[in-house]
Amino acid sequence: MCGRFAFTVDLEELRKTFPWLITPDKHIRPRYNIAPTQPVAVVANEGARKLDFFIWGLIPFWAVDPKIGSRLINARGETLVEKNAFRAAYIRRRCLIFADGFYEWKKEPGESRKTPYYFRLQSGAPFAFGGLWETWHSPLGDLVRSCTIITTRPNALVADYHDRMPFILPEQAINDWLDPAERPPDQLDHLIGPYPADQMEAYAVSLLVNNPENDFEECIQPVQED
Repeated sequence: MCGRFAFTVDLEELRKTFPWLITPDKHIRPRYNIAPTQPVAVVANEGARKLDFFIWGLIPFWAVDPKIGSRLINARGETLVEKNAFRAAYIRRRCLIFADGFYEWKKEPGESRKTPYYFRLQSGAPFAFGGLWETWHSPLGDLVRSCTIITTRPNALVADYHDRMPFILPEQAINDWLDPAERPPDQLDHLIGPYPADQMEAYAVSLLVNNPENDFEECIQPVQED
């Protein structure tokens, strides 16, 4: 599961990692504690590769109640074609969801509460989760674009903390993932897997991150472990 993440880099830093990305001229506020149902930075597979913002929590086009999105923040990579909420999007509507770190919680011996940990690339560079997106039309005619983060089995680093991790796209997989054409699952399944553990790091952070209203730099600062 991936239930919180951060996207703190400025547009200049983002373009260094993704030089093909079309970005807006305006400043983007750094986010240190992104929670479900909030806007997240994405690129949809619509051809232009333009940065946009979708709601985190997939609302299928057939949904009656948009609240279903709060239960569809993650999609298991192994069962995408088995789930009605994700099957069509996997074939037709894939996206990148930008981040530079994510959180997981671990129960420590002798502690009553779980300790939050922050995971990032050792380089500190931004990266992209593999995601799916949808367009939903409300009964009043409003249009909502939403997305979900695909998860996969954990690498050796994350496995010490959680039994799942978000699917981080390697650079060489981006073109296939953002192909606007329909792609059968057997052309994409091999892309979904854990990111190399030796390129990542993790450290304990403050319990501040437990409250989604806390969205400031202290959320990602390391704390001293006992």
